[in-house]
Amino acid sequence: MKDIVLEQAALSVQTRRRIRDYVYETPLLPARSDASLFFKAENFQHTGSFKFRGAASKMTAIAKGQGLITASSGNHGIASAKAASLTGNKLTVVLPKNVTSIKLNRIQAYGVEVLLEGDESGAAEMHAQAAAGARGLVYVSPYNDPDIIAGQGTIGLELLEQHRHIDTVFIAMGGGGLISGIASVMKSYSPDTKIIGVAAENSAALAASMKAGRIVEVEHHPTLADGVAGGVDADSMTLPLVMAAIDEVIQCSEAEITAALKALVLTENMIVEGAAGLAYAGFLKRKPTKSDSVNVVVLCGANVDAHKILALAGK
Repeated sequence: MKDIVLEQAALSVQTRRRIRDYVYETPLLPARSDASLFFKAENFQHTGSFKFRGAASKMTAIAKGQGLITASSGNHGIASAKAASLTGNKLTVVLPKNVTSIKLNRIQAYGVEVLLEGDESGAAEMHAQAAAGARGLVYVSPYNDPDIIAGQGTIGLELLEQHRHIDTVFIAMGGGGLISGIASVMKSYSPDTKIIGVAAENSAALAASMKAGRIVEVEHHPTLADGVAGGVDADSMTLPLVMAAIDEVIQCSEAEITAALKALVLTENMIVEGAAGLAYAGFLKRKPTKSDSVNVVVLCGANVDAHKILALAGK
């Protein structure tokens, strides 16, 4: 086992003690459709996403009085804003000018400073990174940060307590914060558990980087799993972690993600976001044949337009 994996797992153990009073221990729910399958329901986490764990970790790890800045109009921005409101940290969230009013209002409701910069999310992120240096603020990456990863890794610690043995865990792959956190913990304390990363074919930067052994650029296309869309930082610490701790990567098409989301609604009574559907699509694609195996799909969030998912389910 590589030292970086063991060190990251140890950081998750420390982090769990620190954030226990902030995060919700989400349930491990048996699937209706398959006796071998369980869902780790992060869709029930505060702010509707696993991202709150990493945000709470970062906010409680930073020195009081130190200002922070981040950029995200999605789950990370919402989670960071809520975490800052609970811990008393001063946070600035940079959003693109085209941010929807619903997301803008939700972030502003937590009382953080909001700046509208750039015409799209990449420009807002560049502004936040530049402002961090100019204003003496700590930049908070959605995934490229040991404290953020450690917060996501607390999901793995809960899994170890919630089931005596898990054979396989399916996790959606974006920038890698979620999967590297969980994988580090599982491989450190349950090395026989297989970690399966699930990438969207339309935006699979981390999967391509793993194959190349270095960060590479890929062409991105729209995906239902928009929470995992986009590139990976050139210096991302998630790449060496996932290369050391992931057993297999599966790529799923938009049709497969759609089918998984539909099945989650109609069979499991779950309305979740596309990235959660992506993880389930990976399970359906590689469905284990061993009848007594125990498989976990991480439902990473539920911040989605329910009408959109119900429309997909109606097709």
